[in-house]
Amino acid sequence: MAQVLVRHLDDDVKAALQQRARHHGHSMEEEIRNILRQALTDDGIPPSRLGSRIAARFAGQGLTEDLPELHGQASQPAVFEP
Repeated sequence: MAQVLVRHLDDDVKAALQQRARHHGHSMEEEIRNILRQALTDDGIPPSRLGSRIAARFAGQGLTEDLPELHGQASQPAVFEP
């Protein structure tokens, strides 16, 4: 396996890496490997938009009717009956 040496790393960056590694329950080296793996895996793939992610999450849940578009309409507060 290859090794990489990173010089002149800011102290606050190192501290943040250490904290993130502790949060994930592994070493700082493993955290850095995971960050690099993820950065290279996601490279070139545009992030999906929020609406698309929500639609994908609830796909197949039984909603068959179209929802009305609200573009250009003022939002109104919800009214609850006592």
